[in-house]
Amino acid sequence: MKVAIIQARCSSTRLPNKIFADLSGKPLIWHVIDRLTFCRKIDKIVLATTTHRSDDKLVEWASREHIACFRGSEDNVLNRYYAAAKSLSLKQEDILIRITADDPFKEPTLIDRTIEPVENGKTQFAYNNNPPSFPEGLDCEVFTMAALKLSEIYSKDPYEREHVTQYMYRHPEIFKGLNISNEHDLSYLRLTMDTEEDYEMAKIIYAHLYKENQLFTLTDILSLLQKHPEIAQINASVKRSDMYKK
Repeated sequence: MKVAIIQARCSSTRLPNKIFADLSGKPLIWHVIDRLTFCRKIDKIVLATTTHRSDDKLVEWASREHIACFRGSEDNVLNRYYAAAKSLSLKQEDILIRITADDPFKEPTLIDRTIEPVENGKTQFAYNNNPPSFPEGLDCEVFTMAALKLSEIYSKDPYEREHVTQYMYRHPEIFKGLNISNEHDLSYLRLTMDTEEDYEMAKIIYAHLYKENQLFTLTDILSLLQKHPEIAQINASVKRSDMYKK
């Protein structure tokens, strides 16, 4: 079983309520889930949100859309992930795909590529962002249920518990992580939604490329940006997440 668990909540300091921000007539969170449906290797998609009342809106939306939803700790996201996975009665060898809810450009083929070494037993932890070579927003982390359980049991650091996979990164002697890298370094590009500038860029890209029931890819985005380099300048001044410096 391969399950994508999407970390999602309505509260956001820099771009409030961004998971319901409109992109081509649909909320951001809808597009994140829709793009995951194009992955060949994902069997199930689950939202993992919080018990805070601000997330009631998300739970109600998920119910209307018939999307599985789990509620857990607001700050202890590692525990929320583990509890969500445990609620599915997963086996130790089952695979989890960590997805963040503010990325409307997730690349299904890249996610499948990151799943592959874990599926084949080459590693229990694979990722494509350490070091980053893909645009921010195409990040994906894949690990076994056994790896998640070890993290839940032994991680005591608040930073690790807030960011789910940091215990795995900090203990390569246990998890033997494997980074999936791109042939060309595209880490200077931002394809995420964390600021108003990001949102403006995303709206323009979607206006050019989005068509219902069809998937546009990173290749399509790069082609668009080559023709219209001014689009990439909209959020070029926004710094990449500090996560990559830690």
